[in-house]
This record gives sequence, structure tokens and C-alpha cells, in this order.
Amino acid sequence: MLDLRPLTDVSRLLLTVPLRPVQGDRFQPTGFPSLGAATYQTKDGLELLVESAQSMANRLEAACWDFAKNTPVDALGGISHVTVTRKGAFLTDSMLEAHRINSPYLLEGKDRGFFDNLKKELGGLEEGPIDRKKLAEVLLKYDVGSLIHGVFLAKKDLAGGRLRVARALSSFIDASGVNVAASGGVKNDHVNPSGDTKSGFGNVPFARDEYVAERIDCHFNLDLAQIRGYGLGEKVERLLIVLALYKMRKLLDGDLRLRTACDLEPIDRTRLVATRPAGYELPALNELETAVKSSIAECKGVMVHTTVTFEDELKKAKDAKKAADAGQSAGGEDDETADEDN
Repeated sequence: MLDLRPLTDVSRLLLTVPLRPVQGDRFQPTGFPSLGAATYQTKDGLELLVESAQSMANRLEAACWDFAKNTPVDALGGISHVTVTRKGAFLTDSMLEAHRINSPYLLEGKDRGFFDNLKKELGGLEEGPIDRKKLAEVLLKYDVGSLIHGVFLAKKDLAGGRLRVARALSSFIDASGVNVAASGGVKNDHVNPSGDTKSGFGNVPFARDEYVAERIDCHFNLDLAQIRGYGLGEKVERLLIVLALYKMRKLLDGDLRLRTACDLEPIDRTRLVATRPAGYELPALNELETAVKSSIAECKGVMVHTTVTFEDELKKAKDAKKAADAGQSAGGEDDETADEDN
């Protein structure tokens, strides 16, 4: 059995993993509308956000999803999640949705079964302090990832839109000692070089900013105190911790190709040692696969796989502003959002 005793008396697991580009020195960081690359000044010089906490939450979930089968990877068979189908075919899943079970494909469709069950099981939380244990039990039943990556049930019909859980596992990638690697190119039209560029014709020159860095680090923060605070018992507590460790290792052992021009890898993935608790080493993937399978089996009675249908018309937003406003109203500081530039 995987030994978790080194984590017993600590409130956080903090791990920093040095990364490098798979080839060359240049990489493309995440970008934000009207901002571009997120550079910032510190006492040690110019630093750069390579990948945000929101995007890393998405990537940690994606590392656990089999896109060929549209199911969780084999090691996670039996975990709770909600699948959405349309016209008899797979549409999406709570593990893929930016807001997990707060997704409109789960809560806004004509199929009200899941929403009604959720409302019923969360009954009694409309007034007074939130019963955190009750909320955690419902989230565990339907979408265990919500207890790791956080969720914000923003609908007023669900306890007045007050139900939220912060991320227990957060991550981001930053770079220090950075400099711009400026380049550019041109989209060539060999048929009509002077054609109307607004319609996609003609030669179109463009500038491109990539970066080089003295150091690139992937940071993980697992809030063990929050997981214990759910009050779900020793078996579920172990499941959540092992599942979080599995996600970290699965991501690091896989491809960190964040964008076309941002393909990274750990400098040394054989020995990943935490700064807190000092000396704790992230177990190997095969150890974690065995441990997570065992924990899922022990907790199978409190988790379900739910299927929801979404047969509504897929309407387009009338204009970009309304779409942006909808995204802001659905968001929150504790909920996961989609990658900013993917």
C-alpha cells in the first residue's frame, strides 16, 4: 500500500518541477486578450506567466481522460463524473467542462433529471451557514473532481448560488530571467500576392514574440488541510490525496505540449521532490495507478457515473459582448475557466 504517512502532519504539499523546452530554447507563453504575454517585474527581475492556474486545472483533468474512448483513463474507472450525450452520441463530460458540474450542458438543458436530483440532495442549504460536509458528500457522489479542482454552483436555484469549493490542487508554470525572442513571417499567396487581405487573399506579414528563459518551473500546491476539512472519512480522504498525486504525476509523465510552440518536459522526472514536506518524493506512476484503483474500489459505494442528455438547440450568441458578459457572470475566483488562448 502506498505510504502517505509523510503527509499526515502537514497542511500543504508544495512541489516545484524545473522544466525545459523539448527542442531549442524558445517557447510561446499563454496570452490574454488586450494584454498579450503576462510579464511582471519582481525583485529578481522580469518574470513571465507561462501557464495559468485555470489552464493547468484543465490540463490536469485532460491528462486523466481517454479522448479515443471518451471515458476516464483505465486507472480511474469507477470515479464519479457526469457524461452528456446528444442524439445518442457523446457530447461532453464534467471532466472536460470548464466549470465541471456547473456546465450549462448539465444544468440548462431540457433534461432536468440531474438538476432536480442535485437540487433535492442539496436541499436545506438555502439559508444559514453552508453545511460543508453535506456539500462535499454530494460533490463526491456526482463529480469527485470538483473536490480537487473546485467548483462554483452559480445558479440561484441551488442554495441561492452560494455553493462553492476552492481548488484543493492548484498549479501554474512561470519563467524567470526571461527575454523576448522576436521573429515573424508572412502568409504567402503565390496566386495573388496583392489580393484583398480582408478576404483571406494576398501576402500577410506578421510579427511573433516568443521567449527564452533562464529557468522555467511548474508549481503544484495540494491543500491537504482542505481535503481533511471535508470530513468525509479516512477512505475518501485517501482517495482524494492519491487521486491528486496521480493527476500530478500523470501530467508530468505525459506530454507538456501546451501550444504548438510551447513543448516542455521536466529536466528530471525520475526524482520529483517536494519543498514541503521537505524530502517527500512524488511516487512513480505505476505505484499511484495501483493505489488509486484500490481507493476507488473502497469508495465505489459513494460515487456514481451519471448520464445526462442535451437535445437543446445549440444557439449562437447574438454578439461578442453578450458572450463575454455571460462568461463573466458564470465565473468566479474559485472556479475553473477555459484556457485563455486555446
